[in-house]
Amino acid sequence: MSGEYLSFPSTDLGQNLELKIYGSGGRPMLAFPTVKGRFVDYENFGMVAACQPLLDAGKLTIFAVDGVDAQSWASESAHPYDRALRHNQYDACIAREVVPLIRARCRASEPRDLIVTGCSFGAYHAAHFLFRHPDLCNAVIALSGIYSLNYFLGDYCDREVYLNDPLRYLPNLTDAWYLDRLKASRIILCCGQGAWEEYCLQQSRALAATLQAKDIPYTLDLWGHDVYHDWPWWQKQIVYFLGKLGLAAS
Repeated sequence: MSGEYLSFPSTDLGQNLELKIYGSGGRPMLAFPTVKGRFVDYENFGMVAACQPLLDAGKLTIFAVDGVDAQSWASESAHPYDRALRHNQYDACIAREVVPLIRARCRASEPRDLIVTGCSFGAYHAAHFLFRHPDLCNAVIALSGIYSLNYFLGDYCDREVYLNDPLRYLPNLTDAWYLDRLKASRIILCCGQGAWEEYCLQQSRALAATLQAKDIPYTLDLWGHDVYHDWPWWQKQIVYFLGKLGLAAS
């Protein structure tokens, strides 16, 4: 399977950012990698193949972007404050450099017409990006997600960490600009109940409860006890939930 490879020098990151593009029409979807993952993982682990009928039908274009977790949240040698600053640079790169690239490729009539998605810690990136930039996207498909930085930082929290931790900042969100846009978005949280899903299941329920308390609509779909934390299930889930967003091959 082949996609279009791109690499560009990112001003915000201070290094090259790599990504691959699959498809040439329809709705754009930005796919974040799992923790310390790479932009090629979405293809190598079968997610692009699962979406191939949609790509062939011209209904979806996937932008699989690289990550910098090893330089940010997963960098055990860096202070949490510095990890947060590095993530902020990554976030700025996605918002100010990658999203305009997507807009240039996919001329959507609605400026928020962008799906963001990710699996495991990639679900954190996708959900947090929507919460932080609800003017740039209007749907998230978050699969088997982790939504608190406690996983990497324990109980440590400063201002920069707080502003990057959805389970900390969302309960205190009162800004109508954000709330109105989030209430007009599609937020899909999915998690299995099988092997290696226990922590993500807890996190998914916690995020759902937080959204409910803010009157932000969401879908929490918990799959069966046979559904484990791995790519074969995420392949099935991404196709299923793209269908729920109105994208079907036929």
